[in-house]
Amino acid sequence: MVDAVDAVVLAGAVNDGKLAGCGEAEYEALISIQGKPMVSYVLDTLRRCEQIGKIVLVCPKEVSESIEQIPDLVPVEARGELLENLGIGLAQLDPDKLALIVTGDVPLLTCEAIEDLLAVAAMHPAEIYYPVVRKEACEAKFPGIKRTYLTILDGTLTGGNVALVKPSALEACGRFLEQAIATRKKPWMMGSVLGIWLILKFLIKRLSVQDIERRLEVLTGVKAMGVISDYAEIGFDVDKPQDLELVQEILGR
Repeated sequence: MVDAVDAVVLAGAVNDGKLAGCGEAEYEALISIQGKPMVSYVLDTLRRCEQIGKIVLVCPKEVSESIEQIPDLVPVEARGELLENLGIGLAQLDPDKLALIVTGDVPLLTCEAIEDLLAVAAMHPAEIYYPVVRKEACEAKFPGIKRTYLTILDGTLTGGNVALVKPSALEACGRFLEQAIATRKKPWMMGSVLGIWLILKFLIKRLSVQDIERRLEVLTGVKAMGVISDYAEIGFDVDKPQDLELVQEILGR
């Protein structure tokens, strides 16, 4: 089992996208779900996990002042875009120890999903672990859910909204990480980063998670692992009204 890990929660997004008409919250993290800010569900789950230590919350001051405080919570004011805020949060932690990164819009996240990721990390040494979820698992757990999927040799997969990383390893990824974030809703565009050989393997339906792992190590020197998770909650971020309606219904039960 890996040692206890600290966590960074990213909750700096302004509510000016698809969810803007779903209430008066200035920030997505403060959108109300059953009378409780969305990010509070994420924080409460992390605090219940015995393997999670300090929690760094990167958010506007208005968010940290509007939520109920929990033990070992360290609010840090967000200052820019996603990648910059990620750097701000990770700067508070040991650069050579694994840290959990979580977005603030996954209110259905469970301790079991996190513990499963940590268990995989304990058995397979790497510097970055990124979970993906099969389409079948998502649709079984949340019928009718609409996600962005990519079909490769390992299945039809959607990206997770958590990651387990060594901060020093993310620094080494540099430009690759920037492009990964920019294309996270358009996974086919990652081919321009990964190279022509992987594009060809994708076109002939032979691309695998292991191929991507190896290519990332060649490009950056970082050992990464794609973790196929059975926990659909990891792949369910609230980014459109239909998602919010479903989460309201589930948590209202």
